Amino acid sequence: MKQNRVTRLVGGVLIVLASLDVHAQSSAAAQASGQSYASDAKAVKAADRALQKNVIRALSKTKGLRAATITVRAHGGVVTLEGTVPEQSQVGLATRAAEGVEGVTSVTNALTLSTL
Repeated sequence: MKQNRVTRLVGGVLIVLASLDVHAQSSAAAQASGQSYASDAKAVKAADRALQKNVIRALSKTKGLRAATITVRAHGGVVTLEGTVPEQSQVGLATRAAEGVEGVTSVTNALTLSTL
């Protein structure tokens, strides 16, 4: 009878230890996954910043466009232009310049005419 009790106790201890090992492995996998997600998020942000800079560069090189008052946001290839321009013709000019940048998938133009 004592041996039966000891066997059940040892079996229970082994089950507990096995479940702790499984928990430790899943925690390590979750940490690795979290680290992967963090590095992916950094890569996405870096790509968005690079695209933003490329669009700003293209706008500043566009003849006839006053780019100093234009703000550019980029997220996953989608570019948003905000700010003011002095003439209506510059709204389309800015859109075309941004669309011509490699990596831009679409442009949302929220530019307005300046009142000065």
